[in-house]
Amino acid sequence: MSTNSLASARPAALSLVTTHGFPDYALLDSGGGRKLERFGNLTVDRPEPQAMWQPRSPAKWSTAHAVFSGGEDEEKGRWRIDKPVPDSWPVKVAGVTMLCRLSAFRHLGLFPEQFPHWEWMLEGLRRVTGGRPRVLNLFAYTGAASLIAAKAGAEVVHVDASKKAIAWAKENQAASRLGDAPIRWILDDARKFAAREVRRGRSYHMILVDPPKFGRGPANEVWELFEHLPALMQDCARLLDPVCAHLCLTAYAIRASALSIDGLVREVLAGRGGEIESGELAIVEQSGGRALGTSLFTRWSSP
Repeated sequence: MSTNSLASARPAALSLVTTHGFPDYALLDSGGGRKLERFGNLTVDRPEPQAMWQPRSPAKWSTAHAVFSGGEDEEKGRWRIDKPVPDSWPVKVAGVTMLCRLSAFRHLGLFPEQFPHWEWMLEGLRRVTGGRPRVLNLFAYTGAASLIAAKAGAEVVHVDASKKAIAWAKENQAASRLGDAPIRWILDDARKFAAREVRRGRSYHMILVDPPKFGRGPANEVWELFEHLPALMQDCARLLDPVCAHLCLTAYAIRASALSIDGLVREVLAGRGGEIESGELAIVEQSGGRALGTSLFTRWSSP
């Protein structure tokens, strides 16, 4: 199969990309619709509907510092604090420091399953020659990917619609001692920003897109993944550097197959050639070796 036809071809198979964690993170056990994780020195017990099996190490669960209980969608809820938990605590990953904290949306400000994507990103940035790599991080949240890229020498544009998330990302920047890193913090709607960048004639060597299923922009713009993602990806395709470029799209908590986002990315990059990979991200648990799926992804690299 020629690389010129690759972007429009059907994938031979979907990939399972896993991580066993890193020194400051481990999935200790899972089961019964829950997952037990260690972030730095703290252990948390959170909902995970996909863990339909039974826990392998029941005794470990009593070590949790905090337990999250959610509503019907298991997203917004409250934490039960069983052992002392600071307002925030450091978790080191890929050379940067992320300040984790218990949020009302069960998240802690860091998504460890993305670790393989960060490694893939760094490999792609090393391919860029003739100046600093340029990275666009859309729906960038608390900035793990932005900081990792900046530490590797990239110029980063970090875009998020939440003022609170950007403030948190700046705290992480300070904790990582990257105050002088070339990062632009942009509070904006991702669709509007990408469209403006197209009109400005900008280009990027690496574009990361990690959208929610539903969200709102800073001016109350509505984001619906199934409705708005196709047009955004068209703009992202226009923003990719014509010589050396990489694109990574991740999708969480949607009723879709990885084939859906694979087909979309192949369509918007038709004719570009290169390599494309799609599938699921998963974390391998420490106790039983089972892989817990977390999200869908498609990633592309130019020839």
